[in-house]
Amino acid sequence: MRIKLIAVIGIAALCLSACGGSSSDPSMLPYQNPKLSASQRAEDLLSRLSLEQKVSLMVYQSKAIDEFGIKEYNWWNEALHGAARAGLATVFPQTIGMAASFDDALVNQVFDVASTEQRIKFIQERQEKGKSSQYHGLTVWTPNINIFRDPRWGRGQETYGEDPFLTAKMGYAVVNGLQGPVGSKYNKLHACLKHFAVHSGPESERHRFSADDVSARDLQETYLYAFEKLVRTTDVKEVMCAYNSIDGDPCCTNDKLLTKILREDWGYKGIVVSDCWAINDVFMPNAHNVYPNDIPTAVSDAVLSGTDLECGQSYSNLIKGVENGTIKESDIDVSVKRLLKARFELGEMDPDETVSWNQIDVKKLASDEHDALALKMARESMVLLQNNNNVLPLKKSGLKVAVLGPNAADSVVLAGNYNGTPRKSVTVLEAIQKMVGAENVVYAKGCNIAKLDLNSIPQRLSNTLGNAHDAGLLARMGVMEKNDEIPEADVYIFVGGISPRLEGEEMRVNYEGFMGGDRTSIELPETQREYLAELHQTGKPVVFVSMSGSALALSPETQSCDAILQAWYAGQEGGQAIAEVLFGDYNPAGRLPVTFYASDDQLGDFHDYNMAGHTYRYFSGKPLYSFGYGLSYTTFTYGAAKVSSSKVIIPINNTGSKDGDEVVQIYIRRDADVDGPKMALRGFQRVSVKAGTGANVEIEFDEDTFKTFNEATGKMQVVSGTHTLYYGPSSDNLQSISVSVKAKSNGKYTVKAI
Repeated sequence: MRIKLIAVIGIAALCLSACGGSSSDPSMLPYQNPKLSASQRAEDLLSRLSLEQKVSLMVYQSKAIDEFGIKEYNWWNEALHGAARAGLATVFPQTIGMAASFDDALVNQVFDVASTEQRIKFIQERQEKGKSSQYHGLTVWTPNINIFRDPRWGRGQETYGEDPFLTAKMGYAVVNGLQGPVGSKYNKLHACLKHFAVHSGPESERHRFSADDVSARDLQETYLYAFEKLVRTTDVKEVMCAYNSIDGDPCCTNDKLLTKILREDWGYKGIVVSDCWAINDVFMPNAHNVYPNDIPTAVSDAVLSGTDLECGQSYSNLIKGVENGTIKESDIDVSVKRLLKARFELGEMDPDETVSWNQIDVKKLASDEHDALALKMARESMVLLQNNNNVLPLKKSGLKVAVLGPNAADSVVLAGNYNGTPRKSVTVLEAIQKMVGAENVVYAKGCNIAKLDLNSIPQRLSNTLGNAHDAGLLARMGVMEKNDEIPEADVYIFVGGISPRLEGEEMRVNYEGFMGGDRTSIELPETQREYLAELHQTGKPVVFVSMSGSALALSPETQSCDAILQAWYAGQEGGQAIAEVLFGDYNPAGRLPVTFYASDDQLGDFHDYNMAGHTYRYFSGKPLYSFGYGLSYTTFTYGAAKVSSSKVIIPINNTGSKDGDEVVQIYIRRDADVDGPKMALRGFQRVSVKAGTGANVEIEFDEDTFKTFNEATGKMQVVSGTHTLYYGPSSDNLQSISVSVKAKSNGKYTVKAI
């Protein structure tokens, strides 16, 4: 066996040499030759490895194989909104906030910076330790392109909102920003589309939850839309399979999902990585438990279904699987070749000095230039929801300002989750003090962020609290509803909302309205609602700055507050951006990437993955604030749109007194599609327009603009017929024009106004 293998290697080396791929160094083996393609090098190195060595490379903590110069490498790295969990880095707004910018070009710049800083982390780690430990590598597990189906999902903050088209546009910007210019000898980083697929909570059940009876329409039109678009239009290198099952079949052993759809239908050639310990769920009790206590068969099924890399440690059982006959070594070879090819593509297998990306100046890490970009992104993420009587912007002088609320002086809340450590963070309180003078600002926390659920805390603490008379202890535990008296002031700026300490991934929280990282209620916590009502009773203007990673039901706050600014988790420069909006240095233009429902009563079953009643596309009620909504300090008017075969031209005018940005949006509906969404976003453009001037905004049509779900074929296709094209500043403020679309046999189409 070994003699035959050596002979094959020799023949392969001769072939590569004959094909012009040889190096001038005759002692260099083919896999060491940088002139060969990554695929050729991977094929050669693969042929030299033992089964045990191959399997060792298939787990995220891949060990070194000194015999072949393979360094220890950890595949688990994060860059959700900047290089994450590896110390110093620029912290940009949480992704849901970046989606609110409706500026995919700026998002691309953000992730170019994120990839620069992550590559620096890799350089520093290799120079110091000679390896790539966790969070210091080149394979980052982002973007999260799941659809934010229900506002109660705690991880929705990691997504780009509830719309598949917006998600795909932002995801495209992220992937290309991370991976670097197409055609480069080496990739800058590798991006990862996650979580594939049909995944959006509940967090507490994710290891056993099955999304069942999802219609073919919802699967194609909603849950798979962005994944397919990015697989087909980018060279994305990784896809992560999700924890959940679909119709009882776990995503990481789902042959239909990973082989039939992803690889065969879409032509995906890259790596599939499991979510962390998702493979364990396949054989563990109290999880999916498809193969009870049969680990070799479970891991074999995962690999045969297309999961190449495990975030976990169960793949060591693949050796037993080969022995048992549940998988062949040649099947393992398919996955290992993909893994080796990826490492060659990144330059991770080559000397650092030969890889151009490893020459990046480490001074770029958390630099002034990157801070400035974080501020720009934070500004563009701000969404002004209410501004009664133009109370905003506030005057910078002549006012006594009270800054209140549980998030006002909190720097942690700015960072969201999966974040890095900034060299500085600017809280709202600090930014306002600097802007108007500390002597003109009074601060009080006012109230806690939420009320502790005494029925859910551990018994030992419950006993303590039941007998406690220490106000300080009660306040620290979150039991007291109010900590401070309302100070005297001319205007109250209340900074509240929720916190990444309460919403996020599989969390343990003990506050009313929250469970397992998700929410059981989208209403503003009672502690804050009552305090805002008290502020309203003073008769002074109340400005509510809401920080959250998800939509809040704020119906009472529309009455108790004069202005409401949705600020998300705005990153290291968030406080500065908020202050600039409040005091008029920046004119807000962010738009909601999710629907803000009026109350809990408008929500359906959290477990229901059918889209009926979910998101602006299928919700029939009247939301508090619609998808795409956002105010400005100036006003815009829209003229009549003109449609050509390739684009729509929309004239707009800035009729106000301030320069500002406008986010022009177009939506499509196929009139005969009675079961389809009432409309679907198919284009947007953020444009800057000076006061008193106008612009003609051109939005190009592409091959997907008029694609809708075709019941006859079960696919997303252009179907001939009359379509309505809506255009305007938000999904609830639109003009329309009827167009005739004629599909051609080659997949293209013609369009003209009727």
